[in-house]
Amino acid sequence: MGIVAGLDSSPDFTRIVVCDTDTGAVLRQGYAPHPVETTEGGGRPSDVDPQAWLLSLGEAAGGGLLEGVQAIGVSAQQNALVPLDTQGNTVRPAMVGGDKRAQVAAADLVDALGGREAWAQAVGHVPQAAQPVTKLRWLNKTEPDAALRTAVLLQAHDWLVWQLLGRPMRRTTDRGGASGTGYWSAATGGYRPDLVELALGHQATLPDVLGPSEAAGTTPEGLLISAGTGETMAAAFGLGIGLGDAVVSLGASGSVMAVHPEALVDASGMITSLADATGMHLPVVTTLNAVRTLRGAVELLGLPDLESLSELAMKSTPGSHGLVLLPYLEGERTPNLPHTAGTLAGLRRESMRPEHLARAAFEGMLCGLADALDVLRGRGVDVRRVFLLGAAAELPAVQAAAPALFGAQVIVPQPADYAALGAARQAAWALGVSQGTLDPQLPPVWQGAVAQILEPGEELAVGQAVRQQYVSVREQTHPGAFRS
Repeated sequence: MGIVAGLDSSPDFTRIVVCDTDTGAVLRQGYAPHPVETTEGGGRPSDVDPQAWLLSLGEAAGGGLLEGVQAIGVSAQQNALVPLDTQGNTVRPAMVGGDKRAQVAAADLVDALGGREAWAQAVGHVPQAAQPVTKLRWLNKTEPDAALRTAVLLQAHDWLVWQLLGRPMRRTTDRGGASGTGYWSAATGGYRPDLVELALGHQATLPDVLGPSEAAGTTPEGLLISAGTGETMAAAFGLGIGLGDAVVSLGASGSVMAVHPEALVDASGMITSLADATGMHLPVVTTLNAVRTLRGAVELLGLPDLESLSELAMKSTPGSHGLVLLPYLEGERTPNLPHTAGTLAGLRRESMRPEHLARAAFEGMLCGLADALDVLRGRGVDVRRVFLLGAAAELPAVQAAAPALFGAQVIVPQPADYAALGAARQAAWALGVSQGTLDPQLPPVWQGAVAQILEPGEELAVGQAVRQQYVSVREQTHPGAFRS
């Protein structure tokens, strides 16, 4: 038996799990929040000093948590751009999160390369405000002095791995992290330095891309550090998803991702073609309106919380007595309707009851995510099981409707930090390969998470009728939205 650790440096905290290499059983855990930083409005800042990540890591690992650990894997927030100068010092704070400042820069980049199709062919997705390539464009246009001093480009997990190894000359990343930058192609497995120059105004040094089971190096103390990866890829690896599996994540916005054997090219911009942490591909489709739809319904109906909304919705029946909610409250990305608003259709005197509106909110959210699943299915992605993540996945109204609306078995895993678990599993893989006990092409098999398994069963036909009612309203309101 060996012992490995996985650390997840999210936007708000660092969590560390120490695991048995053979089974994946969690032996110890550590946690520490990141130093508190908020904007004037109370939100997360767009600029963060990376040293805050190290401080949080050190606190989470305190008290001998890493005693006996042989290898560490690192997962970190995606899309955090860390620009360094020629000496390895940060040119400016890391640019993190969605960073709406870069929305104009994203449109500029699309035009500069010749349109959405050109970007889809080049790197598998169309620039969005969050991506490092777009942040580089913003930096070039807004902070030209900082842009000129930028010589090396890293992401959050790249920077943390580099720090753990003592800042060696060689800097590394992995396929998963590289695939989200906007200047590396999951299809070709190579960088597009011309896109860095297009965005930044000059070339920059990019980290070497490691294979899934490769090690980034060994610390002076003999601790092996694996390649690391982004949170999305680490969570997928921690869940143990494979071909035929999709993950639906219920946050304020929603995302759908699935394992696929090849990279997808999608000029519509709805699919972001990422690489996963195992050598496969991870196409992702995002919706802007998931749990924010439910929270809006909570406020509209004067309820105290989501649990009360779920309880009320369960008093209605599938189809919400004819009410259909298109939940495009913040515009929508899937389909691409950035300036639209939500729609409530089917109002009749007998349907104007709180329980029917509550049910329509849940069905509208889930039907929107079913649309995202269909985007993947329409491109040949096999979806037989859906892993449902997020606190809202525990709500009875979600669990009652999701299997039939998704048309698949739904698995609700026990809550856990799957990104940290995925990082630990990556560390175990790299350690086993270094010791000659594991195949570089086959990751270690760990115990699966305890989960609820929900089948569509006899409700499938009813669910598909509800879904068709939703699609009919969507087509009447936004005809051809998925063909644009």
